[in-house]
Amino acid sequence: MFLSDIYMIFLGLLILIIGVLVGVAYLTLLERKVLGYIQIRKGPNKVGFMGILQPFSDAIKLFTKEQTYPNFSNYLSYYFSPVVSFILSLMIWLLIPYYFNMISFNLGLLFFLCCTSMGVYTVMVAGWSSNSNYALLGGLRAVAQTISYEVSLALILMSSIVMIMDFNLLIFFFYQSYIWFIILMFPLSLCWMSSSLAETNRTPFDFAEGESELVSGFNIEYSSGGFALIFLAEYSSILFMSLLFVLLYMGGFSLNIIFYLKLVFISFLFIWVRGTLPRYRYDKLMYLAWKSYLPISLNFLLFFLGFKILLL
Repeated sequence: MFLSDIYMIFLGLLILIIGVLVGVAYLTLLERKVLGYIQIRKGPNKVGFMGILQPFSDAIKLFTKEQTYPNFSNYLSYYFSPVVSFILSLMIWLLIPYYFNMISFNLGLLFFLCCTSMGVYTVMVAGWSSNSNYALLGGLRAVAQTISYEVSLALILMSSIVMIMDFNLLIFFFYQSYIWFIILMFPLSLCWMSSSLAETNRTPFDFAEGESELVSGFNIEYSSGGFALIFLAEYSSILFMSLLFVLLYMGGFSLNIIFYLKLVFISFLFIWVRGTLPRYRYDKLMYLAWKSYLPISLNFLLFFLGFKILLL
């Protein structure tokens, strides 16, 4: 009995990972299509029926390109940082309240914060081990940005935790059966959305990929497989952030089509923002993190604490 349970868990994890990878592949296609229509042109429409096989041709192209590495790079850490980054982004998906793998995290939100904090190190090591000034500068800027917005993310998350007094992501569904938290916490949910854009290095906060100033940021020296893994990790975290937004503010987890439509809509918002907004200036970005979101999230945390005490 015990062995069959373990097999089921492994099978569940395998299905989850394959699902995430295919989801990421088609998220890139969705992004290219949506950006195409925003810029009044067609997206990819040649490979397969209406471009449906484009992600697979991209993957084959990226992984069969020549693997280059700088002569003076710190080879082991240079080689493994994209791999670790990718593994971390897949590990966060264990949190998804997914009944098949029989894992229900009671401290799921803490696990999420731990994994996202670890993601900073992979960016830093990727930038440092390339032994290139551009990569190092890009890595430092990306790390500074990520940890600044992680502070506000954690504080906004604490307000939600205070509301339900539990770290389990499944519990959010029961508390939102009458009213979604996006209505109760409207300004905070917008701050969360903006912070998650910054956390996943998306426009308007995409300094990690600011070609004009930094020649592509911390991943400048990566080609083929390494670049593809960094890319996959980024898009998988975008999908997860969309999922988390739906769990925290839009009615929690339920296995129906409405849940997945909400998830696709939030992912679409990430792409829509990319097609609409210009890039921020770097000092404005830090001003937003420390002088705007930090006070707002702290004030709301105190407010919700008081609110909770009143309800007791």
